[in-house]
Amino acid sequence: MRNIYGRLDGWLFAILLLIAVGAAGFLTHRYSHIADWTANGRTSLSPESRAVLAQLNGPVDIVSYANPQGDLRQDLAGFVQRYQQVKPDINLRFVDPQLDPARMRELGITVNGALILHYRDHEQRLDELSERSLTNALEKLVRGSDRIVAFVTGDAERRADGQANADLGTFMAQLEGRGMRAVPLNFAQVSAVPEHTDLVVLASPTLALPPGAVHALITYVQNGGNLLWLTEPSNDDLGLKPLADALGVRVLPGVLVDGSGTALGLHDPRQLALGDYPPQAITQGFTLTTLFPQVSALAQVTQADWATQPFLRSSVQSWTEFKPINNSKTSDIRFDATAGELKGPLDFGFALSRLSPSPDKSEQRVVVIGDGDFLSNTFLGNGGNRALGERVFDWLLGDDKLVNLPPRGAPDRLLAISQTELDIVSFSFLIALPLLLLVIGGLIVWQRRRR
Repeated sequence: MRNIYGRLDGWLFAILLLIAVGAAGFLTHRYSHIADWTANGRTSLSPESRAVLAQLNGPVDIVSYANPQGDLRQDLAGFVQRYQQVKPDINLRFVDPQLDPARMRELGITVNGALILHYRDHEQRLDELSERSLTNALEKLVRGSDRIVAFVTGDAERRADGQANADLGTFMAQLEGRGMRAVPLNFAQVSAVPEHTDLVVLASPTLALPPGAVHALITYVQNGGNLLWLTEPSNDDLGLKPLADALGVRVLPGVLVDGSGTALGLHDPRQLALGDYPPQAITQGFTLTTLFPQVSALAQVTQADWATQPFLRSSVQSWTEFKPINNSKTSDIRFDATAGELKGPLDFGFALSRLSPSPDKSEQRVVVIGDGDFLSNTFLGNGGNRALGERVFDWLLGDDKLVNLPPRGAPDRLLAISQTELDIVSFSFLIALPLLLLVIGGLIVWQRRRR
């Protein structure tokens, strides 16, 4: 009798096991769940990519021109599936490029696995497969078309394509990947801002602008054009006072200094670090720390017909210093109210908006910032400088739904380690661990010989 019960228990266990396996197979076929246990969800879509997908209202069709041989199609499908999990109406279709070579030449397909993304009436071509490149292509689809950004040149401004320390080449190269195209604007060659220009950038000129150039900029603003003006500390207005008057702002003399920067390790009082910002659309939800090397304070002198909002402001410990600053004698700097120096907090970033005089758009926008170094090749990588610059450009171009995208970049790419810790790691892996393995191997050999 005991044997019968034992066999019955065995059969019952086997039947229940088969039922459990079948149920698990049915559930996994019908429902899917993916868990990412990597640090910061490294193998999942970044918050930025998810935010871009949230702006796409409608299906996205992706056509991949990949050969059926090999594993490329499978790899592409697996990669796109990460996006499909967030936006199910992304459709992926494969085309064999060998079946219609003439069509491939017409499309300019030269890379096996090239993608063409279609969204509404726009399309984007993609030859490189990575999350950054695909997300950038999707962001361009959200934008609709490349935005033309004209940089005023000819008066020793910061160059949009320059690689010098003071230029903006690195920043603009990243913006071009997001659908903005920088073009030069030299008023020695043209008398007015060309049509179809989405934004004009006046980036820290160091020479006085000719009156004709200033007049062209004022006319552009009066006709509803968007403008970004980066200015620097200087007692010379470089002939730009009429432009400042048209905007109702004034560049204050002197350079902003801030004694609170020493707590953050800043030894130059002209370097301002911000972690808190006045409320405005550009800085909404923005919490990253930004660094501004040399700042000119701004003041609003008239309301005019602009709605002016500050979005960059120095601390209460700041002031406008008139005396030349010697880095080796920063302790000699003192606030001097009798000399006309102004005590902080002081604004140095204004966002201006008004109903556009142009019938092509509803709102005109202008941003004036008392520093251009924060976007330069030297300082772009400091804290949230790049992220703030991207927000400024997105707001000026009217792409409000892209302003609040999460900042780009992956965490923990760099290992911060002291020299002592590096010595310990090196000793452990290069000396201690090999010696330990030799000792263990010797003990094993010794024990075997004793047997």
